[in-house]
Amino acid sequence: MSITIRQVHPHFVGEVSGLDLRRPLDPEQAREIHEAMDRLGVLVFHDQDLSDDHQVAFSRSFGKLELAVGSNVVKPEQRRLRLEMADVSNLDKHGQMLERNDRRRMFNLGNRLWHSDSSFRATPSKFSILSCRSKPSTGGNTEYAFMPAAYEALDQETREEIADLVTEHSLIFSRGVMGFADFSEEERATFEPVRHALVRTNRLTGRKSIYLSSHIGSIVGWPVPEARDFIRDLIEHATQPEFRYVHEWRVGDLVMWDNRQCMHRVRRFRDTGEVRDMRRTTVAGEGPTIEAEAA
Repeated sequence: MSITIRQVHPHFVGEVSGLDLRRPLDPEQAREIHEAMDRLGVLVFHDQDLSDDHQVAFSRSFGKLELAVGSNVVKPEQRRLRLEMADVSNLDKHGQMLERNDRRRMFNLGNRLWHSDSSFRATPSKFSILSCRSKPSTGGNTEYAFMPAAYEALDQETREEIADLVTEHSLIFSRGVMGFADFSEEERATFEPVRHALVRTNRLTGRKSIYLSSHIGSIVGWPVPEARDFIRDLIEHATQPEFRYVHEWRVGDLVMWDNRQCMHRVRRFRDTGEVRDMRRTTVAGEGPTIEAEAA
């Protein structure tokens, strides 16, 4: 059966049919999905009954995987999932819901801000791949915003203003916005700000994107209050309804998105009352963004 990709939003998002992701992709299938990601930014696969092994194998079709280290789980004995999987659920290793004041829950609340996965790393991620194993009865949707369309809707003066700007990203900054400050000295060293180009270019399509994230705390060479005001305005522009897609999860969904071209956020749900078991694999990026844009 051939792959069918149906675009479901005027700017982005494709719904994929014709694949059972429990089976290995052949090179042509992997190429077709990769090209669709470059064009559409988000791909949705319904009715995929996946194990963790299936998800990891599928994800490796697109490159080296990031290991889930330096995130909400800091003690190895607390880890519920294998190292290739980021646990963005509200469960502990025994499958029990996290307590309201659990550090891991507090940390994950930062995912409700608009962000790009791993933009706080010197080499940020390329693709994120998230599967839904269980979901709450209400809430917990994920919203995506498409940055090429947002860039193209900017006026020419703003495009010129942002063309060569460099931003500084840190996980400590984004968590601080939520009032979370429980970091060890080792974590503070790990999450020192990293620099990224504010404008990125997709090498396949040639389209430019605004590389935005809640992790941005400053713009190089700008006063901090002015920089944060400007980034706030850009995020407000980029997340207008016309650039946004809301995914209402159902069990068995797998959604992959391009962090180079999309921001996302999870919406509120009663995470101390109902289980939301979501498991993410992440394809590593190809290098620092500033060097890539210069090339």
